[in-house]
Amino acid sequence: MKLTAAQIDQFHVDGYLVVQSMVPAAICELMRTITEAHLQAAVEPLEFEAEVGYPGAPASLTAPGGRTVRRLRGAYRRHRCFDAWAEDPGVVTAVQQLLGEPVCLSLAHHNCVMTKHPEFGSATGWHRDMRYWSFERPDLVCVWLALGPERADNGGLHFIPRSHRLQPEPDQLDALHFLRPEAPGNQALLRHAVPLTLRTGDVVFFHSGLFHSAGKNASAEIKCSIAFAYHGVSNPPLPGSRSASAGSIALPLR
Repeated sequence: MKLTAAQIDQFHVDGYLVVQSMVPAAICELMRTITEAHLQAAVEPLEFEAEVGYPGAPASLTAPGGRTVRRLRGAYRRHRCFDAWAEDPGVVTAVQQLLGEPVCLSLAHHNCVMTKHPEFGSATGWHRDMRYWSFERPDLVCVWLALGPERADNGGLHFIPRSHRLQPEPDQLDALHFLRPEAPGNQALLRHAVPLTLRTGDVVFFHSGLFHSAGKNASAEIKCSIAFAYHGVSNPPLPGSRSASAGSIALPLR
């Protein structure tokens, strides 16, 4: 898939781009089936809601719902369907266009199936992924694939358009670099937030500096999404950092 000039401009202006029906239903169904099997069998590596500690999460692994899975980590090496998607020529071409150079897949960040469970799936506050990533430049792209419908009521993404170019003041962020909703400087910012409505097979490309959040899942079904992060070849992770810990995979020029 090759993006149009208008799509590239939209990404650079708003910080994100939605491409509808990019992935066929049959491929999404296969990914969903593998995800459900790995959840059922608790195939490691896993991240649990209790370990994240977001508002509404179980207090510990032994508390009710404590072993609710937040992420199936290491998606790239879990099953061929996931690494095939991470290296999909359409994805690689699009990310190369957005970053303006050949790209690498980060194995340290995202590289997971995100799951949002009913009842114990916690909300995620307003943050940007670069808050804990260490690269020469804060300029990466996340590719998010919806394996089922995503809406505000089942924990879907919310974005603040154009926020990827903001430089927040220290008092706008808490100790973990989440936006403080009560901070006066954030009131106008949050009024511009928009919820995303995605269908199965829709893909979102968004900048690592874009502020985003997600609510709890009030539906009866587990919401599943695949997320991979990409950086340009001229923008490597800083040596010795967490971002460099798992390495990156150079992807062929498309």
